[in-house]
Amino acid sequence: MVHGCPWCFIGKRRFEQALDRFPGKDEVEVVFRPYQLVPDAPEQATPHRAWLAERYGPQSVAMDARVAELGRAEGIDYDFDAALHANTFLGHRLLHLAESEYGARTQVELKERLLKAHFSDGADIGDREQLTEIAVAAGLDRARVAEYLEGEEGTAEVRAQLAEARELGITAVPTFVFEGKWAVQGGQEAATFLRVLEQVAAETAETAETAKTAKTAETAGAACTDDSCAV
Repeated sequence: MVHGCPWCFIGKRRFEQALDRFPGKDEVEVVFRPYQLVPDAPEQATPHRAWLAERYGPQSVAMDARVAELGRAEGIDYDFDAALHANTFLGHRLLHLAESEYGARTQVELKERLLKAHFSDGADIGDREQLTEIAVAAGLDRARVAEYLEGEEGTAEVRAQLAEARELGITAVPTFVFEGKWAVQGGQEAATFLRVLEQVAAETAETAETAKTAKTAETAGAACTDDSCAV
């Protein structure tokens, strides 16, 4: 999921709504993995409106208006006039730090703050100082974040995860991968995500039961005599 993609914000909101309604939500761990739509974006941030117009032409205004309308329904206040287009690699490194040293829940909190900073607050999410403030607000240690962003820690890991996304065939965001097997693309409605969660839970339970049965048979086989097996 990309914190520079407006649909990712909507997708995150809708997935969270589905998760709140899912009976097994306490067993679900949400982890964000990196993806860059524009990996060669310059470090110097540019106005979102100008960047989108250059890429999509006059239709970009209608695109933003549509996303803003859908966002309001999810409690998101997009401010595309203030938003800045920036390279997201540093932010992805920061999310890796949050997960590896603080845990998945802190990473989710950081992701929310990155999305809000980018789309609602007009922050430059490619700027180290601004990223540090966002991270501290999410619960990360200021000195650790500053040291981390100034160095190269996490760079190899994030690049490896980006390569893994390409190997999985992911070409658009948001893409939600469940149990490393099932993928759902796009900011689907909450009802759709809920059905997916229920289906994945059923498939996982069935697989676990099959594995348990196979293990039982294997154990029983060890107790076989010359003419029979005790089951």
